[in-house]
Amino acid sequence: MEKMIISAALTGAWPTKQHNPNIPMTPEEIAEDAYRCWNAGASVVHLHMRDEYGAGTMDKERFSQTTSLIREKCNLILNLTTSGELGASDERRYEHLIEIKPELASYDCGSMNWMHIGVFLNTPQFLEKLGQVMIENDIKPEIECFDTGMVYNALYYIQKGYILKPPYFQLCLGAPGGTVAEIENLVFMKNLLPKNAKWSAFGIGSTHMPILYTTIALGGHVRVGMEDNIYYSKGVLAESNAQLVERAARAGREFGREIATPNEARKILGLEQKETNGVI
Repeated sequence: MEKMIISAALTGAWPTKQHNPNIPMTPEEIAEDAYRCWNAGASVVHLHMRDEYGAGTMDKERFSQTTSLIREKCNLILNLTTSGELGASDERRYEHLIEIKPELASYDCGSMNWMHIGVFLNTPQFLEKLGQVMIENDIKPEIECFDTGMVYNALYYIQKGYILKPPYFQLCLGAPGGTVAEIENLVFMKNLLPKNAKWSAFGIGSTHMPILYTTIALGGHVRVGMEDNIYYSKGVLAESNAQLVERAARAGREFGREIATPNEARKILGLEQKETNGVI
């Protein structure tokens, strides 16, 4: 099996320090947390921003400040979200990509009833425009799929040329309104992917560990972090995102999977042209 990429989703748009006081919220906290995850074995960080009140924001200045701080510290692959602020316009959801030009960005491949409280809206028009923006700015989409319909949507946009080959999928299991995080569902979704696809997966909350272990066994890459799971074990809050990265790295090594460095991850994902100097 190829080396395993560990992505760390540090913050998300929902959990706050009231849920877990160790969640990073400010640009400085997020950048320091990213550096610790890099030291622990992560090669990718998935970034959301929070405003001064702790709510999710697409403020491109906060993205710019945070990514600059991370780039000063290490050579992590930066994966910027394109969602997380309620009511954000289509343009606001991707304007930070044009300015920062990260190597990866999320491409949520369909709409869904999010958490049974609202609609996570990703219209066909938005997805077409987002695909064009990513192609024009040399950004690889991380195709986030919360149910099987989103996989089929992705295949359509690949065929139409809005997503370039080879694709990179993130299978997101366990979000209320999406596919339940069960091993059978993970295997089913994984088997729908194109043969040349790279893929990663995670389970939300208490489903984190079964999906983590199954993904490792199936040869996929993994995502961990307090965006998806604020606990280390039942009733025990995670001390840091790095703690979750360290456990994923141990699990991978125990299975015989070496852990990819950022530059090795760039080669796996086809980002060699953006390989950076620094610790390899």
